[in-house]
Amino acid sequence: MMVVGTENAASGECGEILKPRTDKRDYRRIVLKNSLEVLLISDPETDKCAASMNVSVGSFSDPDGLEGLAHFLEHMLFYASEKYPEEDSYSKYITEHGGSTNAYTSTEHTNYHFDINTDSFDEALDRFAQFFIQPLMSTDATMREIKAVDSEHQKNLLSDSWRMGQLQKHLSREDHPYHKFNTGNMDTLHVRPQANGVDTRSELIKFYDEHYSANIMHLVVYGKENLDKTQGLVEELFQGIRNTNQGIPRFPGQPCTLDHLQVLVKAVPIMQGHELSVSWPVTPSIYHYEEAPCRYLGDLIGHEGEGSLFHALKILGWATGLYAGEADWSMEYSFFNVSIDLTDAGHEHMQDILGLLFKHIKVLQQSGVSQWIFDELSAICEAEFHYQAKIDPISYAVDISSNMTIYPTKHWLVGSSLPSKFNPAIVQKVLDELSPNNVRVFWESNKFEGQTDKVEPWYNTAYSLEKITKFTIQEWVQSAPDVNLLLPTSNVFIPTDFSLKDLKDKDIFPVLLRKTSYSRLWYKPDTKFFKPKAYVKMDFNCPLAVSSPDAAVLSDIFVWLLVDYLNEYAYYAQTAGLDYGLSLSDNGFELSLAGFNHKLRILLEAVIQKIANFEVKPDRFSVIKETVTKAYQNNKFQQPYEQATNYCSLVLQNQIWPWTEELDALSHLEAEDLAKFVPILLSRTFVECYIAGNVEKEEAESMVKHIEDVLFTNPKPICRPLYPSQFLTNRVTELVTGKTYFYHQEGSNSSDENSALVHYIQVHQDEFSMNSKLQLFELIAKQATFHQLRTIEQLGYITSLSLSNESGVYGVQFIIQSSDKGPGHIDSRVESLLKDLESKFYNMSDEEFKSNVTTLIDMKLEKDKNLDEESWFYWAEIQAGTFKFNRIDAEVAALRELKKDEMIDFFDEYIRIDAPNKKSLSICVYGNQHLKEMANDKDKIPSTSIEIEDIVCFRKSQPLYGSLKL
Repeated sequence: MMVVGTENAASGECGEILKPRTDKRDYRRIVLKNSLEVLLISDPETDKCAASMNVSVGSFSDPDGLEGLAHFLEHMLFYASEKYPEEDSYSKYITEHGGSTNAYTSTEHTNYHFDINTDSFDEALDRFAQFFIQPLMSTDATMREIKAVDSEHQKNLLSDSWRMGQLQKHLSREDHPYHKFNTGNMDTLHVRPQANGVDTRSELIKFYDEHYSANIMHLVVYGKENLDKTQGLVEELFQGIRNTNQGIPRFPGQPCTLDHLQVLVKAVPIMQGHELSVSWPVTPSIYHYEEAPCRYLGDLIGHEGEGSLFHALKILGWATGLYAGEADWSMEYSFFNVSIDLTDAGHEHMQDILGLLFKHIKVLQQSGVSQWIFDELSAICEAEFHYQAKIDPISYAVDISSNMTIYPTKHWLVGSSLPSKFNPAIVQKVLDELSPNNVRVFWESNKFEGQTDKVEPWYNTAYSLEKITKFTIQEWVQSAPDVNLLLPTSNVFIPTDFSLKDLKDKDIFPVLLRKTSYSRLWYKPDTKFFKPKAYVKMDFNCPLAVSSPDAAVLSDIFVWLLVDYLNEYAYYAQTAGLDYGLSLSDNGFELSLAGFNHKLRILLEAVIQKIANFEVKPDRFSVIKETVTKAYQNNKFQQPYEQATNYCSLVLQNQIWPWTEELDALSHLEAEDLAKFVPILLSRTFVECYIAGNVEKEEAESMVKHIEDVLFTNPKPICRPLYPSQFLTNRVTELVTGKTYFYHQEGSNSSDENSALVHYIQVHQDEFSMNSKLQLFELIAKQATFHQLRTIEQLGYITSLSLSNESGVYGVQFIIQSSDKGPGHIDSRVESLLKDLESKFYNMSDEEFKSNVTTLIDMKLEKDKNLDEESWFYWAEIQAGTFKFNRIDAEVAALRELKKDEMIDFFDEYIRIDAPNKKSLSICVYGNQHLKEMANDKDKIPSTSIEIEDIVCFRKSQPLYGSLKL
């Protein structure tokens, strides 16, 4: 058993904490007088400060009959404290100062975290500390937040991952906490306790008093100041947390007895598709994290190169995805899982697939544990650790605070990410545990509908259970197809050159390096991050790609097939820290490459070659068509708020097709249709390129020239340049000034009780001064929206206000999903909120206005933390055709000039309920319990408003904004 070290680090030294070679931050471990263990991080370059408190108690400690109490407590702590009694003032303070806040409850931990602009950190940290010193858990807030927990549960009821996770728990020892339902709902937190004479709030306070002790908490504080200053602040603010010398709750014993092993469980999912999940209880690898047995085995069983299990299943047409690795582990138990996404044919061959899996495990057992495979894994992990990109402080703090509970001090930053000790015996021990004797097989498919005899109580998942013996599995192994399963070959993509190029250019913005009739190259050398990494984006602008539902679907399958053909080769690159992706874009398809620059060119050339030599393999076409069909069909099961946002995009975007039309088109398409389509698709192409990072100018030019040579300028060119008239532009529906639009639609999943509203206000087309005003409105209104609609009125767990940018047309969206109220009622509450916001804006003091402007400026000036972030920003400008690389500075300049009266005028003109230039659109999606309200809601629409009956017809009848992409 590992114990976190308790020795005091010498002041200012972090020699005991292993950190990346490229990490310039300072670290210090301290222990306060109350035994709270803290890691201080000093980062003078940061624009955001953050903190994360990890408490070593979670849902496993829920009292019987109060399932979800630990999760409910996590919700309640956010409300208020004796020092700061105003309800929700913590969230309000953080949001108003450019930050964010969140928390999560796991089985054995609860983690609270926030980030904020640097100049507001001290007060935010004080507010945060008070939750652990003297929280106020008011009677009034208790019932409201039980509703929030219930709403959170309601949104999970139709999620297959939640349903299957609970089914696996259900089929375990009833006296082990793994068996529990841990999120909680109205039933477990109110109805049942009340019926049994139990007061939930009293139990909540009792749970807090019993478990929340400083000695089982771990805090990470990520600040801008030096370590001494931060240490003084932390000692002052957190020493008031009481220490009751609690032990960390332990839950010995295994969740599964023999009754729960050697079982085959058939379950009915919500989504279309079939999945096989094979699970074994194994020795938790946390005890051997430097030997990494599960990582080693997961990499081999989950490998996708030639000779791998996945490759064999793919060639047979039985599987479209395979994942292997440790899941659901604690200090006491662990499961090793292999999940396989099956095709329809694979579903019919489940026994053969299980047979091949066990055959593969036998190959690994017989071939022994290989030093060279471990060394490759170690080399990859070493490169990724030492050259890791900075991430946002809040995520970093959360990662480390959860590591502090588990690992010795020196490995707090590393966790288990650096396998370094080769120990075949330990790997072999876990490998031997992957046996037919202790396997659990979970098999999901809609085909089991009506064939099951049991129901899981919390999510109502239908299932059946049968025992399978090791002899049955041995028969499956013997009758499985005779395929040659091999170990992977050596990985040529592992980088060995980490040198930084001597880049003469210090351009702060991308420069147009090269332009021909075939392509355009934007280049941005790395002048900030100094990592041996590169970022490449290439958009293949093909006008035919989205010209009709048929074309959109054929383009989609083309991209899927490219990825499918490249998989065995590119998988090696991805495991070596070189990510690549192919996806549909607005006007064609897009290639992304990001990671170590050393071998990037090799992968790029392989992808381009595959595009040049593309051919349709009928067997792969049929598998991909089936996969894509299921993906389209599963749109029906999206959350209602996702359906509503999709309808909103469909109203606004001129270039997209309804998924129902695409699904219909798909049903008629065959391999020969794609074979005819692809040459026509590629026949007219323009490649927009962005290359950034540790790449010299000449290399960047040479990469693009290579693409032109292969695709455009060889004797039989695959691609020809676009005619000037063919460059596609995305245009957006311009709603009529002073009009209110409504669209009412039944939710596409008849068994979903949740309803949703998107209330969209369209404001203007891209312009720096207007952008800044809209962003300021969102900052000021965001917390008021959440507090009123979510905290006070409890309309639904999903409640947000966010900016909307549809191809350069800006607006705001209120998004609310509710199991309690229908969309018509929710829309009236949004209108009422807008009325409240009037007084908020009109009564704002000059000081408050300036404070909000300063906060927004600080947020906008936040530096990119890594090459990917910088590249996303510049690529968005290139994609939009705006090329406003100085956008941040220009919008900040506009903010500095902005006066309070101008902001109020903006609100009065575009946002206020009766604003003269207001353009609003309410998308109402009705769940089954609110469906009867739809006709009545339609009748209530004022005669001055416009009811959209048919989105496509409506879109055709409306004017469009001029394109920004000329």
